[in-house]
Amino acid sequence: MLYGILAATSALFLAAVLAALLRLPALRLGIVDRRWRRPMPLSGGVAVVAATCGVAFAGDWRGVTPLGPEAGRLLVAGAAVALLGLVADVRRVKARFLVGGTAVAAACVVPYEETGVAAGILAVGWIVFVALGFKALDHADGLAGTVGVVTAFGAAACAAAEVMDGLAVLLSVLAAALTGFLMHNWHPARVGLGACGALFTGFVLASAAVTTRAGQELGSGAGVLFALTAVVAADVVLVVLARRLSGRPLLRAAPDHLAHRLRRLGLTVRGASVVLGVAAFAGVLVAVLVHLGWIAATGVLWVAGGDLVVVLALLRVKPNVKPDLKSPGAPRRVSPQVTGQLRVRNG
Repeated sequence: MLYGILAATSALFLAAVLAALLRLPALRLGIVDRRWRRPMPLSGGVAVVAATCGVAFAGDWRGVTPLGPEAGRLLVAGAAVALLGLVADVRRVKARFLVGGTAVAAACVVPYEETGVAAGILAVGWIVFVALGFKALDHADGLAGTVGVVTAFGAAACAAAEVMDGLAVLLSVLAAALTGFLMHNWHPARVGLGACGALFTGFVLASAAVTTRAGQELGSGAGVLFALTAVVAADVVLVVLARRLSGRPLLRAAPDHLAHRLRRLGLTVRGASVVLGVAAFAGVLVAVLVHLGWIAATGVLWVAGGDLVVVLALLRVKPNVKPDLKSPGAPRRVSPQVTGQLRVRNG
């Protein structure tokens, strides 16, 4: 217990320090998200990955907080996905390569001997869905990090209940690293998570959840996995429906995500992140209670119903298709040529 707390504390401070130290090199090397009103350095993702992997592997090497074969394999695969995300941050990478690479990594960590082949293939698809969903969720300051912290603690509670100490420690370290990153990403953000950090976070959380639920009843297991990532699912479904109904390409960036529409309703950037963080906590709480057997598996239906209501309600909120030039760091006057080059953050 004491060593787990020490590991989490180390990850928090290491991620916070690395995010700050890598900010200037990221700017100079051009590892930035240019779809912001000003170039946003993506040092946060590298910091989260380095802190999580460094602290977890150091604890395992010293024998203080052993990961075990499952958590160790998961972390190696997650690091590979993070490297793929870093390439996507540095240069343009087609979506099919991100999907394919993440799927290959997911296929290497699914415990087929416990899930079976058919359920294992479904698990691979779900891991890819969550990983890419977290990448899409990184569309507002503090949002992906907040949801990631909440989900990590929920998944860690499930792993601890199954006496999977290595997974519980890994998830606690990830939650701490994301907390350190949030010190620089809370609005107004100074660093971003990027594809590197977002894919890594989503992949580790989804893979850990699949490993924890492997071998248990398929229906309730699917319900728990869904409730753990209800906000991610709602964001993806909302965007897909909105773009299909309006006839716009699915992969073209537009301000039609959850936080964008909440902003249109009058919430601030911080307010939208807090509201969605609370929603994520509600879903995670239901998932943990169902996993522990304290409430019936049908409790997940309330989470699904809530997601459906939110998606249908926010579909009626028209997104602001024009960039918001009043955001921090934006120029007071922008020529038509420059305005035409501005893009909204994240698709």
